[in-house]
Amino acid sequence: MTVYLDSLFLLNLIIDYLLLLVTAKVAGEGFGRLRLLLGAAIGAVQAALVFLPGFQWLLLPACTLAAGALMGVAAFGGSAHLLRVGFLFLGLSCALGGSVLIMGLLTGRGLTFQNGILATGMDLKLVLLSAAVCYLVLTLLFRRTGRHSGGELESVVVSIEGKQVLLTALRDTGNTLTDPATGRPVLVAEGARLGSLLPEKVLGGLRDPAAVMEKCAGDSLGRRLRLLPYRAVGVDCGFLLAIRADRVSVGKREYGGLLVALSPTPVSDGGGYGALFGG
Repeated sequence: MTVYLDSLFLLNLIIDYLLLLVTAKVAGEGFGRLRLLLGAAIGAVQAALVFLPGFQWLLLPACTLAAGALMGVAAFGGSAHLLRVGFLFLGLSCALGGSVLIMGLLTGRGLTFQNGILATGMDLKLVLLSAAVCYLVLTLLFRRTGRHSGGELESVVVSIEGKQVLLTALRDTGNTLTDPATGRPVLVAEGARLGSLLPEKVLGGLRDPAAVMEKCAGDSLGRRLRLLPYRAVGVDCGFLLAIRADRVSVGKREYGGLLVALSPTPVSDGGGYGALFGG
């Protein structure tokens, strides 16, 4: 079969980008599209190189795993759950390969994986259709699982001092936590997911918020911090460390400078979202 490297690169770039995008959405990870594109480009380059003379060693399992690891680091390098996200990406890759094979059998069209790589000798439309179906099914399934507590998943952007992080939040109707000073809703975020916005002296002390307040007293960060009382099952009166963000947007709605409560533990059992919002 004749392989055209430009078409091969483009095909694998599209497929890898979709896989990384689905991985980010299913894992509830913040992502940047340029970083996803960089990760996809690494996979596409590896797929193209194996067809050049002298590069067959890239087909070795260790090289394939290394390429996958580089893709994950490029796309999700700042994640606190990088290993879990990597395994999810591997599982989704296997699911896509299986779906392509099944659709080929159902349509009676022979599909070709040359050197274990999706190649241009196969039906490009069929591959892209398989990828699109996988993307839609997984996204809809994930959104459906997010409604167990009476809410739905939303994209959230938190900005502090010119930096921002993207989170997936569950809009939870049972979350009535509010800012005691203003009565406005509070975003409850898994502290580890705000690692790019906050220093270690804050993130490392979330289980002892009063001590963090003492450490940061007098500096610009300390003026943003608050102790936020809360009640939960098994907790009559507890305190969360909260920080005043410059800007918080939930979905398409802007909320301005909301308080963001920093949870020392994951807010989702499966890691499917990293924040809760009851506004």
